Amino acid sequence: MALPFLDRTGRRKRDQLLAFDLGARTTKAVSLSRHNGGFALHRYAVMDAPIYEKTLSTDLLAEHLRALVQQLDARTRMAVFAVGVGDALVRHAELPRIPLEDMRQILKINSKNYLQQDLPNHVFDCYVMAAAHAAAKPAEPAKTAPAAGPAKQKVLVAGAKRQLVDDFVAAARHAGLVADHIVPGLIGPINAFEAALPEAFAREVVALVDLGFRHSTICILAEGELVLSRTVAIGGDRLTSGLAEAMNITYAEAEGIKVGMPAEVQSTLETLLVPLGRELRASIDFFEHQQERPVSAVYLTGGASRSEFIVQVLQNELMVECRPWNPTSFLRSELPPVQAAELEQIAPQLAVAIGAALAAF
Repeated sequence: MALPFLDRTGRRKRDQLLAFDLGARTTKAVSLSRHNGGFALHRYAVMDAPIYEKTLSTDLLAEHLRALVQQLDARTRMAVFAVGVGDALVRHAELPRIPLEDMRQILKINSKNYLQQDLPNHVFDCYVMAAAHAAAKPAEPAKTAPAAGPAKQKVLVAGAKRQLVDDFVAAARHAGLVADHIVPGLIGPINAFEAALPEAFAREVVALVDLGFRHSTICILAEGELVLSRTVAIGGDRLTSGLAEAMNITYAEAEGIKVGMPAEVQSTLETLLVPLGRELRASIDFFEHQQERPVSAVYLTGGASRSEFIVQVLQNELMVECRPWNPTSFLRSELPPVQAAELEQIAPQLAVAIGAALAAF
């Protein structure tokens, strides 16, 4: 699934890409290449995000990118950037059956008509939703004559402020990179999940939950189609801060024990996790009520998904089996020995960056 915000006219396939997931606390980056019909992972990097007050300047971002490129030992300058959930919208809409370039233009001119919101100075991209499952059902005969006007289709629309996109392009250029794609981070785990677990993606109804620093996202997929997505303003930061306050310890100490989970902090952390579980459960309830189909499993990514205790608490709240999954499982590893040894611990944090790269290949 590609929603790159940038004009793709004349763009050719890439053999190697760098992908950057610019998170609120850490940036996750990967270097991927094509390999025998699949993909290979050459390097990854996890680095503290730049500290800034309001807006991240292009100069500061460029400096940050140069440091990441050095860690990735990059052999290419083609780069993909994942835009955070707070900076990119992803919504379903019905649009006329017209070329993608025309869809982008009508959204730019009249976003309120299709997205119920005025979005001036935004750039948009569209992804026409697959309807294979609908084709399996016989069409019902029309009871009345169809209304005049062009036929419409279900489309996934992504949008971001033009200034943000321009800043990413400028920072990439200053860092010696080419911004090949800029995509909403929300779709990263979806793309990675399709590659890592194709059977579950294509045949099941599942929820993908990415536990981020400030936000967590839930995307419900029904046989490969994104049906519902939601962002919850509860992430690892709130869990760590709440644990630090309750235990009267430093933030760094709380972060260190959150995943390790000594027995004495489990009850405190469980209390902090309940609101997140309820918000996620509300999204699942809404889907199941609207679609009359149950969610069979919840797949978790993000740093907090490494904790067996956190996974178990969320499973108790969601009343659906929760499973961590590895977004690097389908990649051929060409990592240096040190990174290869640490990949299992780092992998849950790489879903967004890997999925963003797949959107551009």
